[in-house]
Amino acid sequence: MMPVVGADPSKRLVPDELWEPAAPLLPSFAARPQGGGTAPCDERAVFTAVVYALTSVCVWRHLPPTFGTSPATAHRRFTVWTEAGLWRRLHRAVLDELGARGEVDWTSAIVDAAAALTCYKKLAKLATVGSRRR
Repeated sequence: MMPVVGADPSKRLVPDELWEPAAPLLPSFAARPQGGGTAPCDERAVFTAVVYALTSVCVWRHLPPTFGTSPATAHRRFTVWTEAGLWRRLHRAVLDELGARGEVDWTSAIVDAAAALTCYKKLAKLATVGSRRR
């Protein structure tokens, strides 16, 4: 489905076909009994702001106010989602959906260099932590 020019930016950047598999993967935020903590907000708006920042190479502090979320909130959620493994799980969910539709040729594969580097860094970190325990 091609995005409509001039359409709502949230629908253009995060069409329903992306939001539907992403929404259930987002970590839930519970209010703290003593108050404070993470304020409830429109998760799709925050997700859209994060997608915008990542795809436009916009620095967080210059995030346009049109997304309806502060740059600090967008960055905090990005950090929490990254630590929770959202991007890896979303990538897998999208690949599973495309595979189920027969839209992925599994006979050949290309490994994204950035994803591979991230995996190698995590493995190296785990190896370092493991060697310290011995």
